[in-house]
Amino acid sequence: MGERMQFTELDQYLFGQATHYDLYKKLGAHPVSYGRQKGVYFAVWAPNAQYVSVIGEFNDWDTQANPMEKAGPIGVFQVFVPGAREGQLYKFYIVGMHGEELYKADPYANAAEMRPGTASRITDISSYKWNDGVWMKNRPRFNEKKDAMAIYEVHPGSWMKHPSTEDNREGFFNYREFGEMLAKYVKEMGYTHVELMGIAEHPFDGSWGYQVTGYYAPTSRYGTPQDFKYMVDYLHRQKIGVILDWVPAHFPKDAHGLANFDGTAVYEHEDPRQGEHPDWGTKIYNYGRPEVKNFLIANALFWIEECHVDGLRVDAVASMLYLDYGKSDGQWVANKYGGNENLEAIEFFKHLNTVVLGRNHGTVMIAEESTAWPKVTGKAEDGGLGFSLKWNMGWMNDFLEYMKLDPYFRKDNHNKMTFAITYAYSEKYVLVLSHDEVVHLKCSMLSKMPGELEDKFKNLKAGYTFMMGHPGKKLLFMGQDFGQLREWSEERELDWFLLQEKEHRDLQSFVKDLLYIYRKYPAVHATDNDPQGFEWINADDAYRSIFSFVRKSPTKRNNLLFICNFTPVARPDYRVGVPRLKQYTQLMDENGRTGKKVFRAVKQECDNRPYSFAYPLPAYGIAIFQY
Repeated sequence: MGERMQFTELDQYLFGQATHYDLYKKLGAHPVSYGRQKGVYFAVWAPNAQYVSVIGEFNDWDTQANPMEKAGPIGVFQVFVPGAREGQLYKFYIVGMHGEELYKADPYANAAEMRPGTASRITDISSYKWNDGVWMKNRPRFNEKKDAMAIYEVHPGSWMKHPSTEDNREGFFNYREFGEMLAKYVKEMGYTHVELMGIAEHPFDGSWGYQVTGYYAPTSRYGTPQDFKYMVDYLHRQKIGVILDWVPAHFPKDAHGLANFDGTAVYEHEDPRQGEHPDWGTKIYNYGRPEVKNFLIANALFWIEECHVDGLRVDAVASMLYLDYGKSDGQWVANKYGGNENLEAIEFFKHLNTVVLGRNHGTVMIAEESTAWPKVTGKAEDGGLGFSLKWNMGWMNDFLEYMKLDPYFRKDNHNKMTFAITYAYSEKYVLVLSHDEVVHLKCSMLSKMPGELEDKFKNLKAGYTFMMGHPGKKLLFMGQDFGQLREWSEERELDWFLLQEKEHRDLQSFVKDLLYIYRKYPAVHATDNDPQGFEWINADDAYRSIFSFVRKSPTKRNNLLFICNFTPVARPDYRVGVPRLKQYTQLMDENGRTGKKVFRAVKQECDNRPYSFAYPLPAYGIAIFQY
């Protein structure tokens, strides 16, 4: 074997320490030349295999044609196959410890064939020429604690589709055209980031990409890895950040995947009480095994460093932290101290986040963590998990419970909207209205709202205004900004035809105006983690179901006052207490941005404050004032 491509003793040492951070450049399939011979170098980790060979279109899938040799005690097998070339399909043929014959896709493959096929595809991902140099140069300056983050969550396969044709029955857009159309929409609306679901290769569309078989391969549903890189590149050139959903919590049992990889539990725990999710029917990673940790950490780095992605939203973090997650007594094993904390997963997160964020300033790691686990966004050296941000599931649950209520009953549930402020600064939060809230009979955001259709629109506008003013970064799932009526389904595109109707266009325009104010005024994004940046004017107006509060700018200029009325009762004589004897310029009402009407505060006590001004507040009315 030539000098340039082999799994060396140093590679083995780093792999065994979980610190081989560019492992994907050594394992997998890599087109290379040795002298005049062009071919492909293959390497795979199968520590307990008796025999491994690579089979594919280059050798007629012959299990004896290209046997692989063991590179050392860690269990990596490698071979150079002359004549193998880019575009060809392949798998690893493995004779397991007990004589099992296994046909496995490459865990480190950068491309796969279109489902229902399960083979990996040889590709050269290093050939793409990037054009996002300005974005990448500026990326380290991004600070998620202070900068605006309005995230548009998107499932590419169902955002918009082509009409079905013989060549493209499912109507999927290619990554390139999807990226260009998405960028146009996101820029028009004013989101700062997109978060993409279901990018890593997965066999079943109905899993939405949360049951991954190809961690290093952008799904072939929408094109090649080069097409994927073009999409990221294009979004960056349009000044849009890219976040991917990432799933290190579990993996499916598909025969070609990671489960029982060499006839033994390689990636998962052998004991099913540690290695399986009974509710999900999936395998749990063995976070205590260095090579498994390395597989996942190098994968996070692959997306961020190789594919220029700006952050990862880590799925199902709670299921990793708790050994008894979703399990009954007898279905789980306690840690060495007798507790239910997964000590190995905790160490994994500290290692992962420290390395990813330490090497890539300006990127983010976001935890989807649904419990009150402490210090999720705390520093690893202080006993935290080291994430940049955490989804605020508590806020989301309380907010939706309140918004679904008939307005008559809201006065008895007023605290659902105020409670989140009591813990708003315990973590660095993202307020989320995600895909999870508009599936499985939960209704779309518009359909959750009470009343006739006209009332639903007014309720949703008031709700979105409250969300935009509340501390925390923002995330909204596709379709909810124009009032999608049906629940989301991965099988069809969004109901874009609704935008032919005035109410839906008005809602979309209203969200656009909210996003403009969110981006323009540091008061609503630069002080998310500073308790001095938020102050209730009146948190106790339960009888009228009105909330008033201020968001303060770090410079003390351009502060914002928010008022939200959550009942269909107009208050023509509404008076609001204010912090200062100043002018208050109205930027927005329930119809969108206004022509800057000015109200002057007077010396009149209201809301326990010496100053106030009167303002006619309509039914379901909202107001944002700048002072």
